[in-house]
Amino acid sequence: MAATTSTDGLREPRAHDDVRWLSADEQRAWRAWRDGTARLLDVLAHELEQDSGLSLGEYEVLVRLSEAPGRTLRMSELAGELAHSRSRLTHTVRRMESAGLVERAPCLEDARGVNCTMTEHGWRRLVDAAPAHVESVRAHLVDVLTPVQLQALGEAMLAVGAALQTGCAAAVAEAEGR
Repeated sequence: MAATTSTDGLREPRAHDDVRWLSADEQRAWRAWRDGTARLLDVLAHELEQDSGLSLGEYEVLVRLSEAPGRTLRMSELAGELAHSRSRLTHTVRRMESAGLVERAPCLEDARGVNCTMTEHGWRRLVDAAPAHVESVRAHLVDVLTPVQLQALGEAMLAVGAALQTGCAAAVAEAEGR
């Protein structure tokens, strides 16, 4: 419930008749997703860090760069692919650069842009980390679900991601139009 401020300065809850509250089944599904996701990401992060010394964020940056031509992406494109804010990505990449995993350089095509390139050291770290991480993903997610459940999960998250990406694009367009 939201709150309003009363004449005496105290905050009072107010009803929202227009809110579409979650049903019991929707609440169970929401909480199951939230709790399962948090636990899954926690265990994957812990095992990856323990096995390779890489964080999940660092690993994902290396994966995306490994799939790009020349193992290079513009920072803005990398941020979009990872659904990270630019400041969060900049912090992660700065740490990775200090560790010799990536290098940043001005984009030749656009002086305002910055490219991020995986180094040979970064490539070796990714190659070393990938087998254990894939086994962890398999053990804690893929093998826990039936193929139908895994397919449904993937489709559901694609829909959520697309809706959020569309909403973010619309918000940016609206802000730029002002």
